[in-house]
Amino acid sequence: MRMSWTRQPFSRRHALTAATGLAAGTVLPLTGAPRAAAAPAQGPAHAAAGEYTNPVIWQDFADIDVIRVGNTYYASASTMHYSPGAPVLRSYDLVHWEIAGHSVPVLDFGAKYDLNGARGYVRGIWASSLAYRPSNRTFYWLGQIDFARTYLYTATAVEGPWNRLTTISTPYYDAGLLVDTDDTLYVAYGNTTISVAQLSPDGRTQVRTQQVFTTPSSVGTLEGARFYKINGQYYIFLTRPANGQYILKSSGGPFGPYTMRQVLLDLRGPIPGGGVPHQGGLVQTQNGAWYYLAFVDAYPGGRVPALAPVIWTSDGWPVVQLVNGAWGTSYPSPAVPPPPRQVTPMTGVDTFTGTALAPRWEWNHNPDNTKWSVGNGLTLRTATVTDDLYWARNTLTHRIQGPTSTATVQLDHSAMRDGDRAGLALLRDSSAWIGVKREGGATRVVRVGGLTMDSNWNTTGTGYELASAAVPGSRIWLRASADIRPGAARPGTFSYSTDGITFTRLGPDFSMGNDWRFFMGYRFALFNHATRALGGSVRVTRFELSTP
Repeated sequence: MRMSWTRQPFSRRHALTAATGLAAGTVLPLTGAPRAAAAPAQGPAHAAAGEYTNPVIWQDFADIDVIRVGNTYYASASTMHYSPGAPVLRSYDLVHWEIAGHSVPVLDFGAKYDLNGARGYVRGIWASSLAYRPSNRTFYWLGQIDFARTYLYTATAVEGPWNRLTTISTPYYDAGLLVDTDDTLYVAYGNTTISVAQLSPDGRTQVRTQQVFTTPSSVGTLEGARFYKINGQYYIFLTRPANGQYILKSSGGPFGPYTMRQVLLDLRGPIPGGGVPHQGGLVQTQNGAWYYLAFVDAYPGGRVPALAPVIWTSDGWPVVQLVNGAWGTSYPSPAVPPPPRQVTPMTGVDTFTGTALAPRWEWNHNPDNTKWSVGNGLTLRTATVTDDLYWARNTLTHRIQGPTSTATVQLDHSAMRDGDRAGLALLRDSSAWIGVKREGGATRVVRVGGLTMDSNWNTTGTGYELASAAVPGSRIWLRASADIRPGAARPGTFSYSTDGITFTRLGPDFSMGNDWRFFMGYRFALFNHATRALGGSVRVTRFELSTP
């Protein structure tokens, strides 16, 4: 996870000096062809039978940690100010993924995460770690919040319930949790200065922490630690944001000494217009093959996962298998057992039946749970009196599917009150929406733009109407289409329907920017807030996310 960074000058052929103050800490550039296997041949633009294409998930899942437990793969990702936080993804083949649950059920880290007097935009759940401990058959999630302390959550199933096990006063920045073969818990963490901590057997306290590596100035920043023990040696996998990946190796134990090699730098990625794959994790399949699941900066959509095979040199260093000198658009599919079932699609229809939201949904900050319900559709009662959507509680978000996708919502607005605003937004630090305004007993569908934040995430624009139309009846269909191909600002469009069949465009295209500094990509968002008094509500009876 990065808050700010500067690209450092680097020569691929330059031999780096030893890390300052580290005994035997020599730094070796990784050059030449690996001795274990040859790179695969050039793949087609679209996967043939027995191949997969990148990105394996074209949705916003960043700072990935990935593990395998038996025949199942799990991954965790950053969610910042969205709640619940730290989604757990599940796959049986490393290619097809579903969202199984969230490791952090509520962001109970202070009032700002409730939009109570302060806001937590671009805070909250950053790069964190997911691990499994065979001795007690328990999943562990570990991450620091607000540079203040570290939180550790556990569950016996990724669907939950997840419970907080402990807090630790040391903030383990960009942590990687290792369950060693002797069941000891270690954490690698830090930015530029990399440390390792040992936890108590129950995981509740810190036993020891020690600096193990200082990044050479010629490399710049290293962070995003992932911690492994492979063939008796310890590895700390580190990212150089946002264009490189490095690895430290120790034969002397978890506290070092460590040597370093470059894994990749300025590598062409698999998404046109996107960035360099980095800051992910290594995982081994059941048959011994290794893969690297990284993310690609791909704004305005966010940071999306890409998968590549990895081999190891005879002296124990990982090498990403390339296609014509780049991270491949396609590779042979991992050889794994047949899946026990198909994973749940991340697109499709939700009619909000049952007693809980599907895990594909996350709130913008914590919701007021007295003001929403599911069962017979999703009911959103007004939870905030404000003219600023960025302050409105109970705004429910859904990731956008790339490269282009459309969200369509059926909305019953009969219980809205004067001054209420409800609708469907494209939400980020510059936002727009289509929705319903109730004023003087009359209802209009409006297209609103000009919702903006500054670089400190303070509101600089609360929005203004760009177009409107009268709305008969009590139901309306709202639609937002988003192009999130990276490399440039992309258009979002809005339309509405009174019968669910014929849609009418409303207002101009909305330009979705591709700046990285908000970190999270654009999302579709359902909202209902009051500008005068609480008491109104809307009901979403159907949400559909579709692709061309």
